[in-house]
This record gives sequence, structure tokens and C-alpha cells, in this order.
Amino acid sequence: MVGKKSGKALLREEGLERTDNNMDLSTWPQVNMINQKNYYTEYLKRDDQILPLRLQQEERRNRMTTNAKDRDRALAQFKPGEIPVPDIEMDLDDDVGLDEGNGLVGQDALGSKIIVIHPGSQNLRIGLASDALPKTVPMVIARRSPINESEEDGGEPRPKRLKLDNDRLMEPEKMFGDEFASQYGTMCTDLKVHMRSHKRRVLPNSKELIVNYNKRTPPETISEHNDPLRIDWTEIPSDPRKAPAFVTGKDALRIPDSSNPKYKLFWPLRQGWYNEHDYDEKRVLYDDIAVIIEEAIRTQLNIPRKKDWMQYGCVFVVPDLYERRYVTQILRMLLRDFGFARVCFIQESLAATFGAGYTSACVVDIGAQKTSVCCVEEGMCLENSRINLKYGGTDVTETFIKMMLFDHFPYSGINLNRRYDFLLAEEIKIKFCTLNEGDISPQPADFHLRASGQPTRKYFFKTYDEILLAPQGYFRPSIFDHSWKLRDRRRIIDRSRDLYDGSPNDPTSTAQSAIIAMTAPPPPQNTVAINGNGDGPDGMAVSTPVRQLPNPLQRFSEQERTSHSAIGTPAPDDDDTPAPQGEGETSGMKNELDPSLRDDVLPIAPLDVAILTSIVHGARNDDRKTRDFLGGVMVIGGGSQVPGFYTYLEERLKESRPGFAKDVMIGTPPRELDPQGVVWKGGSVFGKLRQTNDSWINKIEHDRLGARVLAYKLMWAW
Repeated sequence: MVGKKSGKALLREEGLERTDNNMDLSTWPQVNMINQKNYYTEYLKRDDQILPLRLQQEERRNRMTTNAKDRDRALAQFKPGEIPVPDIEMDLDDDVGLDEGNGLVGQDALGSKIIVIHPGSQNLRIGLASDALPKTVPMVIARRSPINESEEDGGEPRPKRLKLDNDRLMEPEKMFGDEFASQYGTMCTDLKVHMRSHKRRVLPNSKELIVNYNKRTPPETISEHNDPLRIDWTEIPSDPRKAPAFVTGKDALRIPDSSNPKYKLFWPLRQGWYNEHDYDEKRVLYDDIAVIIEEAIRTQLNIPRKKDWMQYGCVFVVPDLYERRYVTQILRMLLRDFGFARVCFIQESLAATFGAGYTSACVVDIGAQKTSVCCVEEGMCLENSRINLKYGGTDVTETFIKMMLFDHFPYSGINLNRRYDFLLAEEIKIKFCTLNEGDISPQPADFHLRASGQPTRKYFFKTYDEILLAPQGYFRPSIFDHSWKLRDRRRIIDRSRDLYDGSPNDPTSTAQSAIIAMTAPPPPQNTVAINGNGDGPDGMAVSTPVRQLPNPLQRFSEQERTSHSAIGTPAPDDDDTPAPQGEGETSGMKNELDPSLRDDVLPIAPLDVAILTSIVHGARNDDRKTRDFLGGVMVIGGGSQVPGFYTYLEERLKESRPGFAKDVMIGTPPRELDPQGVVWKGGSVFGKLRQTNDSWINKIEHDRLGARVLAYKLMWAW
């Protein structure tokens, strides 16, 4: 009898038996579950896992090995009776490799292969780190165009004048509008009251005297061969095919307006921003910046061959409140287009302290079109104290010309859009403007108008309070014309955004947010419905009260009322530490400001208010830091070179905060340094540092990491 077969036997006979062939069901690797209670990773936690740090360590190790071999080779060649070779320094910085073989020794050898570049809205300062002073070049390029800049907008002059219906100009007292006339009259009245309170003599009819003199004084014509200071204009070939495609620097400003072919001036940077109004493509804007710097290196530094630039390093100065797209584009330009061996960045205020030798200061940099304020402590810019105001020396020039035209300036056709008129206005401002009240009196003056193809004209005029009221605009910025400064903002270059959440990630500061909050218009009031029709008891719409914006200077008043013994422990420097309301930043000073306000609202505030706001946010309720910053206010920049400016600013700060009057002190750059070159000088000092400067970026790091390398190399939080 045959027994019953098992199921396996039946499956074997039918060929359906499951056999194990040691093959996985899938070739995809299987990852075991992580133990949530105890897991650990070393990813990006060691220096050798970060490319920039690893390359730096390898380079230092290779340099030490090479120096050791050279020392052993020198000792092997040593013979008895000879002087032994001194030990070679084992840990030199990278400067040695770039400065070998140039025949320089000491401090000159450290910076002979380092180019320091400090661009501005009006001037570019450039030079070798071994130079004593920089070369100054106008940050402008002239390109061939059907019309020049003075013929744009129908030839509308600057400053703009109001016209009648028949296109005739209005009277000088009305040509700039009622608002300007009212503000100008108020400033004149306040000046008279202030001068009388200080026992200064004020003539009752001074205005009438200068107006009558300016009306009746004709100009004097001087032939060109009798003018010893005639200008050498830039010659343009009459054949358009031989005319250059572009002209940069001072030669661009000396191109005649009537040249054939015509040229138009382009300023790539305006108010410390990209000039998006005059450009239609960002590529052309970037190219103009590169061309201006490239021509300056060729002509001013006498390095014509571009293949030699790979032997040089570059220190580039950026604003305190920079834009990330600006820094990344400059880094790409310097390493890829120019081919520099290495590049590093430094902020303007920090560079100013390097150049002046300060360890702690409140740096006030008044440029041509922007004014920056920042507190620096122990080699670091305090992030929340950074302020960037959009006015400068050019606004003073334009306002001074408007005030002179208001008082019947004899050269009534002056137009700052014309090149020779712009240079003339700058010359007049530098020559006559002052903040010393003792110089205010009806004074005769003259100037020479030199235009290409025209005889020289000598004008005679008188000045009175215009020379003082124009620079006072720093403390009353509403007198300036700000209508055009936000024109076409963000038209071709968008703001930088975070890669993950898409939010704007340009650097901000609580001090800048406070300035914008004071400048921004109040939000619209919302109506509250009382009855069914949404009206109040009298049929009128009832509005909800709007919360008043906090005053960022309130903390100063609180400190003045509180004795030093009553002040509690200051808040820690860590910005992440929460502070109670009233002790830390108030709700109106939060760093998280609406991004649209940063681009739609122009940051404008009186200079003394901006300085005190920066110190408030930099000191963070620390009484000692507050007094240190008030006693170390350093004013630099070309806009501050007005006689009496330092004394006037010091008086304004003392009047604003009498409780700290004995601590306020305005410092000037030491060692007779030019205030315009202090920032560049600090960049040259920074570029020559040995063993402490780890912020150099080379081409290999940039090719592999791109802009991400800035997070590891910059001295501040990127």
C-alpha cells in the first residue's frame, strides 16, 4: 500500500517547490532603522570635512615641509668657519608666496602683490597695499549714445525748475515750489534766531543786499588764450569709426557735450546700490563695473597685462549693510574674469578702524550719495547698529545750487546734468560751504565758467547764509530732493532669497529697521462700524486709533533719568536671548521688518538721530558701552570735509542728549590721514596681516563651492 504523499512532495513533482537560491528580492540596498534613542554623526563636525579649512591646513602643512627641507639643505651645505643659516620661519602666511622675487623687503614686500579696491557711488579708490595713498578715479564710464545725459527727458535741467504755461521759467523765488520756499525760509529764520541768541551780529537787510547785487552784476568774458587755468578737454576723433567705444575715469568727465559722436555717462553705482535706472540689462551693468576697475588697474597701477594679474591678491571693501547679490557677483568677477590668485572682503566701518587705529568706535562715513553709521567693537561690526542713509555730499551740492538760484544766482542756466556744470558746482561747494557761524556775512565771490568751444566767463556774486544752510541739510534731510532715488528700484536685479523657504536673506539690522519705521508713512486707519451702516452716532465714520511707533531714542532718556547704581545687569550680547518689553528691542524695532518696506521706503533721518539710534542698538542698554561709543565717534568721508562740521555735530549731539554731554567727543582720523582715504588705508592694513587673516578665497575653493565658500571665509555672519 502506497502511503500518502506530503505537500512538499506534491509541489516537488509539480515543479512548484520553493527553493532558496540566496538571492535578494531587490538589488536596492536596505538601510536598517536608526536607533532614535542613541544615534550620533560626525558629518561636517570636523575641520578636515570642510573644504576651505582642509585646503588651508594642507597648504600650511606643505609650506612647513618645504621650509624644513630648505633648512636641512642649507645646513648640509654649511662648512666649518662659516656663519650658520638662521632658522626659517615655519608658519608664514600666504603673503610670502605672492611677494617673492620683487626685490622688496619689510612692510613693502607684504603688500606689493595685493590690490586694494574701494568702490563708491562717485569715486573709485584703488592702489597696492604697499602704497601710502590710493589713486582716486571717478566711478563712471562714457559710452557712445545718440544723446547725452543732459539731453534726456527733453533736456530737463537739474535741479528742476517750474515753468509757466508758455514754457517760461517762473521767478527764482517760485521756481522750486512752495514746499522748498517754506523750508528754506524756516531755516533762514531759525539761523537768525540762533545767531542772535549767541550774540552774533545780523544785518537786517542782508538778503536784499545780495539779491540786488546778484541781479545787476554781469559776467566778464575772458578769451581762451588769456585763461591760464584753461581745461584740457578729452579729444574725440571726428571720424565716428575711429572714436573709442567707451571712456572711463576723469577723461569721461572731460568729454565735450557737443562731441561727435555723442557720449552718455553711466554711473553703475548710485546711493550705494546698483543703478538700475540707466540700464536695461544686468549683464551690461556688471560689465561696466568690471571695465571701470580693469581700466583703473591698467592705467593707475601700471599693470597692463592681464596674465600678470594671477600673481596678485585682492582686498575688496564692501558696505556694512551690503546686498548678497553684489558680493557674490564681485567675487565671481575678481576670480573668474580678472583671474586674481585670491580675494578677501572687509566691511567699510571695520576697515576705517583698521586705517585709523581704533579698537572701538562709532564710525560715521559721509560719502557722495550715502551715509553709513556703524558701531565697531574689538574688530567686529555690531550687526544691529548698522545704518545706511541715502543722502550725502551730492545732495548738499544740489541744495546749495537751489539756494543760490533762489537768491538770483547770476549763472541762472546752470544744469547739473551737464558735465562742466557738475564739476563747477562741486568746486563752488568745496570752496564756499562752511558750518562756522562766524563766516556768515554778505561776502563777494567769483568763479570761472569753462565750457568746450566757448570763451571763459567770470561771474561775480555774493553769498550769505546759503553756504551754511546747505550743509545743515545733513540734520534736516527733508530739504533734499529724494523724489528720484527709488526710481526703478529692483527693476532688473531682484533681491536675494533663501534657497529653502524663498524669503529675502539680505542682511538687516534693528537700527536700520527703526530708521525705516520712523520714515515710513503711517498705516491706513480702519473704520469701526457702530451702527448697521458703519457710521458713528453722528453719521460720521469712526476710525480705530493707530498704535504710535516707538521712539528708538527713548532708551537714552531712560538712562539719563536712572543713576548708574540703579541700572541692572545689561542684556547679554546674544541676540537670541529674549529681553522683556522696554529692556530689549521693542516690537517696532524687530529685525523682522517687512521686506517690501526695505525697498519701498527710503531710509532718511537726521544725522545726529541716526548716530544716537546706532549707539542705542549697539550698546544694548550697557551704560559703559554707550559712553564709549559717544566718546569715540569717528567721522570720515568726503562729505564731512566742511569747515566746522565736527564742532557742529558735537554740539548737536550734546543738545540732543545733555545727560551724556561730557562724554560726547568727535574724533578725526589720526596721523593727518585724508578722511576720504581712511577706509582704503584700513583695507591695505588688513591685506598685509600675517597669520591672522584666514579670509582669503582662492579659485579652487570658488570653483568647487561657489558662493557657499563665503559662509566659511567671511569674518562676519554671511
